[in-house]
Amino acid sequence: MFTPKIPINDQPTGQIIPLDITPAAVEGHPHAPTDCSCRNQTPAPAAPTRPAVQLTPGTLALLVGGGTAAVLVVGAVLVSMLLAVAVTAGSLAIVALVVRSLINADTNRH
Repeated sequence: MFTPKIPINDQPTGQIIPLDITPAAVEGHPHAPTDCSCRNQTPAPAAPTRPAVQLTPGTLALLVGGGTAAVLVVGAVLVSMLLAVAVTAGSLAIVALVVRSLINADTNRH
């Protein structure tokens, strides 16, 4: 179920071609890859190298502020959940003491 499967190309010609076969190996392809005159003989100019993400001081401050806000919100949610669990545990402990006291008082009367 989780193993990858190789998709099959359904070509408009009706031929089903696996994706790992080059177009030159397919029957009916107009030319072989060695004598192809349609390729550009000059190499493409290299793209200027620059970082994908440029961090300006304003962007950096925004990221720091957003990260700090996210940490504070998550921390407040976790602390409030812990407080809710602590209050519930304390209430249950008091209820258990009252119930035990009522049961002991009832058995001591007889």
